[in-house]
Amino acid sequence: MTSVDVVIIGAGPAGLSAALNLVRARRRVVLVDSNRPRNSATFHSHGFMTRDGVSPLELRRLGREELDAYPEYYEYRQTRVGAVAADDDGFTVAVAGGGAGEEFRAENVIIATGVAEIMPQLPSIRAFYGTSLHSCMECDGFEHSGQRLALIGETDDLTAHALLLSQWSEDIIVFTNAVGTVSDDDEELLAERRILVDRRPISDVSGDQTGMTGVTLADGASVPRQAGFIRPRYQPQLAYADSLGLAVDGEGYLIVDGSGRTSLAGVYAAGDAALPGPQQLIIAAGAGARVAATINRDLAGVPRR
Repeated sequence: MTSVDVVIIGAGPAGLSAALNLVRARRRVVLVDSNRPRNSATFHSHGFMTRDGVSPLELRRLGREELDAYPEYYEYRQTRVGAVAADDDGFTVAVAGGGAGEEFRAENVIIATGVAEIMPQLPSIRAFYGTSLHSCMECDGFEHSGQRLALIGETDDLTAHALLLSQWSEDIIVFTNAVGTVSDDDEELLAERRILVDRRPISDVSGDQTGMTGVTLADGASVPRQAGFIRPRYQPQLAYADSLGLAVDGEGYLIVDGSGRTSLAGVYAAGDAALPGPQQLIIAAGAGARVAATINRDLAGVPRR
């Protein structure tokens, strides 16, 4: 059984960033990734310094290309971690899929598998997702400046997201699909920004080859919109780590300290699975670098302050 310093689960910006910093510290690193990134439908990512507008898949390719130059690095692609088990000497990580069927002994594990997006059940969302429908306003709001926008969601934080969206448009309608919560007081607050609230059930989003053109309601009404933002529900992907008994918050996110340590010594987390907030690549990459620095210090025996 191969022994390494760190197994990283997930090759998004958090995992790749952690891997790069660790191999540069001459740590032996194995990265395991299913090669099914959440942002694969997005043509352009934004807000990543020197890479504004790059395809998320291209950003992954560039990161992997850099890592492949280091002899301490190995990646299993199109594979998954079946289970992680802890004992007194570290962790056993079982890798499956993609022709792999191997176990690693690891002194440390980084969880960087992010979250899954649970979308409203509308038939055509995926047809426009990544082009004229998005989930990250910080990432894609600028490209739709001045357009007639929809905010579609079934959560209780739609007011906050609508107020943020008003930075880019003065024509916004919040669609709750008869599920999302906007209180009467919040509706008055939104009205002050000329943001409308439509509480009717939605049957679908409509559009053509040029992109989204509107929101179709269950009563047959069609509301013209040029683009929109979805407020998904986010679900951390952590089933493979169930046996570790890691502490999570009420929404299922891993609880970590300020350096990325989880409740179990030797297990760290970086990126969206432990970082509720803006779903931005550069934030996840920064979290990966921070966790790498923490692990390197812990492996070197540097006392905590």
